[in-house]
Amino acid sequence: MTQNQVLDANCFEWINKMSKSFIDGVWVEGGSGRNYSIKDPYDHSTITTVELANLEQIKDAYNKAKSAQKEWAKSTPEQRREVLMKALDYLEKNSENILELITRETGGTLLKAQVEFGFGLSDIKDAINMVDEIYSPKDYSSVTPGKINRVYRLPLGVITSITPFNFPFNMATRTIFPAIALGNSVVHKPDLQVGIVGGQVFAKAFEEAGLPAGVFNSILTDLQESEDEFLLNPNSSFISFTGSTGVGKHIAKVTGGTFKQMALELGGNNPLVVLGDADVEQAVKIAIFGKFLHSGQICAITNRIIVQNDIYDEFVSKFVEKVKGLTVGDPKDPNTVIGPVINEKQADKIMGLVNKAKEDGLKIALEGQRTGNVISPFVFVNVPNYSSLATSEIFGPVAQIIRAESDEEAIRFANDTEYGLSSSIVTSDLEKGERLALKIESGTTHVNDIPQVLEGNVPFGGIKQSGIGRFGYEWVVAEFTTTKWVSIQKDNLEYPF
Repeated sequence: MTQNQVLDANCFEWINKMSKSFIDGVWVEGGSGRNYSIKDPYDHSTITTVELANLEQIKDAYNKAKSAQKEWAKSTPEQRREVLMKALDYLEKNSENILELITRETGGTLLKAQVEFGFGLSDIKDAINMVDEIYSPKDYSSVTPGKINRVYRLPLGVITSITPFNFPFNMATRTIFPAIALGNSVVHKPDLQVGIVGGQVFAKAFEEAGLPAGVFNSILTDLQESEDEFLLNPNSSFISFTGSTGVGKHIAKVTGGTFKQMALELGGNNPLVVLGDADVEQAVKIAIFGKFLHSGQICAITNRIIVQNDIYDEFVSKFVEKVKGLTVGDPKDPNTVIGPVINEKQADKIMGLVNKAKEDGLKIALEGQRTGNVISPFVFVNVPNYSSLATSEIFGPVAQIIRAESDEEAIRFANDTEYGLSSSIVTSDLEKGERLALKIESGTTHVNDIPQVLEGNVPFGGIKQSGIGRFGYEWVVAEFTTTKWVSIQKDNLEYPF
């Protein structure tokens, strides 16, 4: 048996210990009488099978989270820091298993797994620094003599966390760990397709770290069982959701009138704008990495490549030639760049967009092909910005290159979308790049880099149909706490009656 096979066996034994929901500090079988098999998107092998939690178990998790939060809110910064550091240590010690699990569950390549794991650990380290942010007042001046104004940040309560299939480890860490660091409890629902690496690994880490029961709960279930309970449970004060704009609209609709706070990171139609003065070689590198990382399955991925006319033909030629050399196939092969998309339904959707583009007469510079859930790259050129392809969030390895007659038209094209998550500009003139970045209607714009950049000390989130709220250190602190003004009147005041 090879070392790889030993690691696989150890990994699957480790996984099976976590193939249950985690409620009030206990691993519990689901009560629905239904099960779900988590499968490898590449070879369709079963990774593990879980029993789905029912509605009563979800309600119980919220009740326990509400009760546990009242005590956790009284914990000291030192106590919270110790638990978070122990959880981080557990995840780091199990990094090989987690990297393999990211590849197995998401279909991501080793590079993708390493990137995601690294982002996740960075989130946790930032969260550890947040433990001092609550109960530490900031004083403000007063117009009243002898009055002290103090503003505190206090724990918000129970945080609902709902995460997607594409970057499940990282999308979870940016909510779960800050919430707990700030004295909240969490009820977490990972996407079932990636339920272990998207949720249960954190339950295990917190169990090992000694987090009090009920502070973190992770539920393996589906919509048939849960209905809208994760959105409407009265014990939840905040909804953190990453996913499609359609689901985001549903959340906004059903929670109307509940006054729940929320952060929603939704879909994107992210432009990468290549200006006429760009270094074409570097622009091609940025465009390829920005388009094909994790087979294009990232909310902030490059969706439209908009190139100024003067360098368009050169860019297309070099882009297509380089894309032809990308290795496609088994994500467990370290040389693979493009692995499978998450499931057959998603592959069908992508190929549907491709076939519609062909029917619309769009020109293909590189013809891809589908084998199971693996789709090799398609490249469409001279794509109209108003076409069905250009207005769709593709979420797959299909590139489209749009010609703009001028830099100004390129910016107009970039903004001609209902979405506004992320964007990029490639240029040799950094001052112009920064100036034009302010004209693109998106939550973030990166000059001479890919759109899907994440850093924990700056805000990340969208505008328009791409969501509300922001992730990132100080913005998460503001989202996951409630603000309390306390005034202290030192001198007696005279009142008019």
